[in-house]
Amino acid sequence: MNTKKKWWTRSRREAVDGYVFMSPAILGLLFFMLGPIAASAYFSFTEYDILSSPKWVGLDNYIELVHDSLFWQSLKVTLTYSVVSVPLNLVFSLLLALLLNKNIKGIFVFRTIFYLPAVMSGVAVALLWKWIFNPDFGLINWAIGLIGFEGPKWFIEENWALPPIIIMGLWGVGGSMLVYLAGLQGIPTDLYEAAEIDGANKRKQFRHITIPMLSPVIFFNLITGIIGALQVFTEGFIMTAGGPNNATLFSVLYLYRNAFDYLNMGYASALAWVLFLIILAFTLIVFKSSPMWVFYEGNRRSAK
Repeated sequence: MNTKKKWWTRSRREAVDGYVFMSPAILGLLFFMLGPIAASAYFSFTEYDILSSPKWVGLDNYIELVHDSLFWQSLKVTLTYSVVSVPLNLVFSLLLALLLNKNIKGIFVFRTIFYLPAVMSGVAVALLWKWIFNPDFGLINWAIGLIGFEGPKWFIEENWALPPIIIMGLWGVGGSMLVYLAGLQGIPTDLYEAAEIDGANKRKQFRHITIPMLSPVIFFNLITGIIGALQVFTEGFIMTAGGPNNATLFSVLYLYRNAFDYLNMGYASALAWVLFLIILAFTLIVFKSSPMWVFYEGNRRSAK
């Protein structure tokens, strides 16, 4: 009895309680994340259509992928979208945060209004913007018509299919804006006061104080922006279905088609892993470059 009491100590009981509370998250991680990830890695080396057992084909899916013109087209569309939309989102959300970082009456209302679009359903937003850019009765072409010009054939001509989707991406900058806003309010005001005493104008204060102090936030928004842009799906699926002529065929949409339209799960898994490696490569490049442009207060103190 004494031995049992000694073994069942308070620290052991607390550890068991901790594992019990963590178990839902751990089981979710195992069954809904790590399990599917391991399964997709296996399926990528097989020919699998759900209806029959997987058949091992080695690297055939990856070799087929290299010769697949639609894969390269989807990669081109996804990279074009990412290269344009990520910087645009970074700049626009920063400008918005600077505007909303003012101590004026009712500022919380404006912040809420600008953040609300970020929490709206992706499908509803896609349908809304599809109507706004409708070439026949959409608001954009109606506004262009008021100044005497004919609006482009959005979503109909290949060259005018991707731009509205990029513009629509600005609709969700509220999340990045909120992170910028938190970063701006964390900058010590005495830095600006010291700069003013030294004669620095607003432009110099922005360049030499705001940007360096915000660089960790910019770094965070850049990483999340790249990951999100390379996985864009809803816009292409809802607004254009990848058309016209595959001009908006994003990588994840092509993956979806192979998996659920053609039941080619093995090939879709190979696509998923290649996309994962591309995202990982871009993320590592940004992380590797971060010591050159990201300023951390702790590093400055340790360098003294």
